[in-house]
Amino acid sequence: MTRRKNVVHPFCGSFLFAGGTRIPGSPRNSTTSSLIVTIVISLIAAVAGCEAITNRQDVRPLVLRDVPAQRLAYRFEADIRIPAELQTPESNEKLASIQADFTARRPDDALLRTVASSDGQRALALYGTEDEPSPAFRIDLYAIDGRFLRNLIPPTLSCVFPETVAWTSDGNFITFIAHKSVKPAPTPTPPIDLAPEPDSSPLPASSVAPAFAQVAAFNTEQIYICNRDGYDLRPLTAREGLIYFYYSWAPDNHALVALACKENEWEAREKSFRVPAGRPRVIAIDGHERLLDDQLTETLPVWSSDSSKVATAFENNVAIYDAVTNKPTQARIPLRDALISASIAYEDKNASGKKKSDDNKDKGEPAKTSQGPPPSFNPIVQVEWPRPETLYLQTAYVRVYTSETINTFQRWHRLLLSPQAAVLK
Repeated sequence: MTRRKNVVHPFCGSFLFAGGTRIPGSPRNSTTSSLIVTIVISLIAAVAGCEAITNRQDVRPLVLRDVPAQRLAYRFEADIRIPAELQTPESNEKLASIQADFTARRPDDALLRTVASSDGQRALALYGTEDEPSPAFRIDLYAIDGRFLRNLIPPTLSCVFPETVAWTSDGNFITFIAHKSVKPAPTPTPPIDLAPEPDSSPLPASSVAPAFAQVAAFNTEQIYICNRDGYDLRPLTAREGLIYFYYSWAPDNHALVALACKENEWEAREKSFRVPAGRPRVIAIDGHERLLDDQLTETLPVWSSDSSKVATAFENNVAIYDAVTNKPTQARIPLRDALISASIAYEDKNASGKKKSDDNKDKGEPAKTSQGPPPSFNPIVQVEWPRPETLYLQTAYVRVYTSETINTFQRWHRLLLSPQAAVLK
């Protein structure tokens, strides 16, 4: 009897046993039948082996990108120092070359901000004009050396939220938020029908403004996108009645996450001196939109550094959503109790420190003996996700008044993320 050879299966990597046993003197058909039966049995065993491997839950993923949001575990660390990786505030300085052009050639326009592309070749100039309402602005495209290239915004649009104007990280697209221009269009003066003089030749009409392709405009704020040259301008969103007031591109530029709310919701929060709140959503570059949650949040959503997930917060709960899978999941991390405990410890520490240097007894009892949560217990107002395994969150008390913005009790905390422990069968 000949020994069967081990053959590696090309799909699942398990071993198959092939080859039949030829009995001397038996018919060739018998040997062939025996070989076929052996192969069939081996294939059945191989498929079962593959299924067992793929269904195993004791295999840990190599990267967090492969872990669904609902399968994440976490460890909470309260009241950490401001992370060094977050201590890089965005510079609001205007490019000197573009500022010089406005000073020399455009004294009637007020340069508000410049946004340079990642390749350092071009920049956007955001500026206000005399005939635009004060919150509105326009955008022009410049070379980095201060050479004017072209106007980006047609006269039918007015841009808002200057802090959201951005390039994609690869420098291929420009995005901004705009609505229909509220500036009244001047009525054109009818031409005077004068016969030309016999010896005069007609002069070509001079173009006062660049010609723009027709672009849809909406009464409420929408997100617009164009290419790096300022052409192919189109609305990325077209939801009349919704106000899109924030967005952020994924690090790999496959989509952006945005916040939007209804007009009455915007007005209600404005009257109560609270920052705007919207419903988070992921928008693909083709305009396809997926609503992540039906609850309003004032915490601006952020991408994980690997572009696989989105995080935001609702009061004292952190929410994480999958962004690049056909079967997205989501997770809520409840932190209310942990934050209250951290606030009590925070105030006890501060109270003991004051007691050593000051014997003033008018401060009352420590926060842990007072009714209700301590004053330093506040909602999550900011999240940052610089590394897949580390999510930072800030709690604070924020109110926006006409004359000032109050932002107190600012405290940073940290979530350390990891895959959940596997369940072994």
